[in-house]
Amino acid sequence: MNVITYISVIILVASTTHASQDKMFRLPKTMRAVGLYKYLPITDVNSLVDVEVALPSVQKSDVLVEVKATAVNPIDTKIRSPKPDIEASPRILGWDGAGVVVSKGENANLFNVGDEVFFTGDVRRNGSNAQYMAVDQYIVGRKPKNWTFEQAAAMPLTSLTAFESILDRLQLSEKDKGKSLLIINSAGGVGSVATQVGKNLGLKVIGTASRPETQAFTREFGADVVLNHTQDLVPQLEANGLGAGVDFILVNYDPVPYWDTLMKVIKPQGRICLIVDSSAPVDIRTLKDKSLTLVSEMMFTRVKYDTEDKVRQYEIFKNVSKWMEEGKLKCTLTNTMGPINAANLKEAHKLIESKKMIGKLVLSGF
Repeated sequence: MNVITYISVIILVASTTHASQDKMFRLPKTMRAVGLYKYLPITDVNSLVDVEVALPSVQKSDVLVEVKATAVNPIDTKIRSPKPDIEASPRILGWDGAGVVVSKGENANLFNVGDEVFFTGDVRRNGSNAQYMAVDQYIVGRKPKNWTFEQAAAMPLTSLTAFESILDRLQLSEKDKGKSLLIINSAGGVGSVATQVGKNLGLKVIGTASRPETQAFTREFGADVVLNHTQDLVPQLEANGLGAGVDFILVNYDPVPYWDTLMKVIKPQGRICLIVDSSAPVDIRTLKDKSLTLVSEMMFTRVKYDTEDKVRQYEIFKNVSKWMEEGKLKCTLTNTMGPINAANLKEAHKLIESKKMIGKLVLSGF
């Protein structure tokens, strides 16, 4: 083979390889999604609608993910709830999912095209109720190899919330082994992950649930004691040898109906973390007598305010993925629906709003 022929072959191979890569990663110009223009009750036919829109633009530190599965959370129903606002282009909900990276921004260096990932999102941007979602790489984790996309999609938002609540806000670690953690509403998505985190740290976890099936569910995920939160918690704690109170409390529900009880059962110098908005003012003067610490957790804070420590969420996801693969964190998925369309998402929103949901609900496929 002479030099000219050899060079021609190299050029041909390079051109063919480049063309095949272009074809492999070529993306459509539009995508299917479920969105809203008006904020309406879920019973309204126009509350969620099937749409076709352009693919989201990718910012410098973003990855573009082809969505394989998306989870539905109370934050979705809260944002969709009736208000007078009207959107010029469809608002796409969903900040909890799993899929495959198909493109990325010039500064995105944590993942490669082709990686299988799970992710949450930024409520200021469109979400995962779509075929593709652009998401900041710092709120993305590698999907556990031994988990399905549906299983992985159930975990990001609740895991990040639970880990931040317990490790960052309540500041708990293995040094607190043997201490007590009361989790109000422990059978929900966050509660069932938080229970597992607490047990992995060696804490005594006290959950609360009212129905036989939710009580069984929270025991399944490791709660040492389960109380009925429709009844007075004080005598129930006393009956379980916890008359002196608990060291830490995580409240996964409106704190107002529990406030007086929280002040009674928390030990002096204890810490309380709230993850749900208060429906009315509470009297924080009661915190002073016991020198209590009251903190709040909002999973979107670090990405919303571009905090200096936002890489912390990527680090948490690395730990979450590791625990999943090692079996230290069980999947909280209880209900799978499909495909991802307006009709199914309406049913999912109705179920979430019924406040009878146990664990997590996921939709998959288009």
